[in-house]
Amino acid sequence: MTSTNGSKAAQLRQAAEDAFAEEIAALRTADDRPRPPNWQMSPQAVVTYLMGGRLPSGLEISPKYIGDRRLMEIAVATLATDRALLLLGVPGTAKSWVSEHLAAAICGTSRLIVQGTAGTSEEAIRYGWNYALLLAKGPSREAVVGSPVMRAMDEGRIARVEELTRIPSETQDSFITILSEKTLPIPELNAEVPAQKGFNLIATANNRDRGVNELSSALKRRFNTVVLPPPATIEAEIAIVESRVAALGRAFEIPAEPPGADQIRRVVTIFRELREGVTADGKSKVKQPSGTLSTAEAISVVGSGLALAAHFGDGRLSAHDLVSGISGAVVKDPVQDAIVWREYLETVVKERSDWKDLYRAARETA
Repeated sequence: MTSTNGSKAAQLRQAAEDAFAEEIAALRTADDRPRPPNWQMSPQAVVTYLMGGRLPSGLEISPKYIGDRRLMEIAVATLATDRALLLLGVPGTAKSWVSEHLAAAICGTSRLIVQGTAGTSEEAIRYGWNYALLLAKGPSREAVVGSPVMRAMDEGRIARVEELTRIPSETQDSFITILSEKTLPIPELNAEVPAQKGFNLIATANNRDRGVNELSSALKRRFNTVVLPPPATIEAEIAIVESRVAALGRAFEIPAEPPGADQIRRVVTIFRELREGVTADGKSKVKQPSGTLSTAEAISVVGSGLALAAHFGDGRLSAHDLVSGISGAVVKDPVQDAIVWREYLETVVKERSDWKDLYRAARETA
């Protein structure tokens, strides 16, 4: 799909293949290793694109995923076989982000995507019809409106399915024939669309949604599952938040100073402690709220605080700018989570001498 509204530079958010076009082109040029059919770079180059590195030309490839390299190697190797890839994890563990960048690096487009919802139909996965042509000429290949999956099969590309477990179970099973037979039948035309070399599928699902529409055993067997965990260390999580907030600041042209490392560390520390139910020093247990307090939410809190500082403050991110966002992320249940947040403020935040400004801001907001 091509945009007709202005330049790519003016877009609010560019697709991965556009935002990182220079890196992808440089990797393709430098890549002299064998490539699977219809891949635009080798599996090793795809992993370098995801994890970052320096090319012989001196170009620095920025890391897209900060975590276990082996997970990315397994994901890429899976896509070089006949197995589809399922990225599984709690909300906010970069599943969609990794899916997008995998597709962009492997086949040059991340836009062949099906968004899973409770209302996703078989037509969104298989094909639909142009009813004007259908009425005028009857069933014909010209009247078929291909889904993103069908187009990926026809072109030998990667299709993406977001939130697979939100799709109704009877609709999910439309993938079984596609993934096992590598063909999409069109019985109305007594025809089929065979998958070209290079076709594969990346699906994402989060652990908390497993009970919504559980995958059938038959469908599970068609996937290799890679579980993306939350960042293993606080330093890794801080690096992720810092990088993504900087990108958001540039995209939205927020006129504020980059957030200080101490403010980001505060947000990440709070999220990790409440998520894990214990303080960073391991000395005190804390109650856990109902929400996930993911890295993605930490990015959102810092980004929102930065906008507050820029437009309604002095341009420097402060505790006062952060506290409403933190409170909003923590308190999803207005009764139970509110108690968890108040107890955390009184027993943890209040006792930290260098967090007095955060405690005061939280009390004022409350």
